[in-house]
Amino acid sequence: GDPIPEDALTSPTFDRVKWFSGHGVETWQVPVDKVVAALKETGVARFATTGYCFGAPPAFYLARSNTSHVTVVSHPSLLQIPADLEKYRDTSKAPLLINSCEVDTQFPKESQVVADELLGNGKFAPGYERTYWDGCTHGFAVRGDLSNPKVKAGKEGAFKATVDFVKKYL
Repeated sequence: GDPIPEDALTSPTFDRVKWFSGHGVETWQVPVDKVVAALKETGVARFATTGYCFGAPPAFYLARSNTSHVTVVSHPSLLQIPADLEKYRDTSKAPLLINSCEVDTQFPKESQVVADELLGNGKFAPGYERTYWDGCTHGFAVRGDLSNPKVKAGKEGAFKATVDFVKKYL
């Protein structure tokens, strides 16, 4: 594989644009479809999907094809806002939880507001929730300084929200 380095969020030498340009839908869709097919062959009938950062597009893909029965994304990246949210609303039957945060260039406050406007207040019948973690930055649900009480609360809170949401809808 070609993983993102652990220090990518803070490294001035990591070229995100170059990395993302080599990891589009053409690199993940076929493997994702193969995993789903293999799981179905073993009898798995219901799927929950979680996507962190770059995992948001595959999670939305599985939800829009109604393969996923419940979807959670945390600090989502590479979504086209509002288009991907509108497609989700119009095609998916999977309830959606978005774990968001205060400082996130990939899913900034403006995108969070759009998500709430399109899906919130009962507008998305399957179910929609969004958590917001003050004092957290992009990547908080998987990385972060756990000695910082706000980051620790965000990471642990997003995990609990994810588990509770999946249990509620799956």
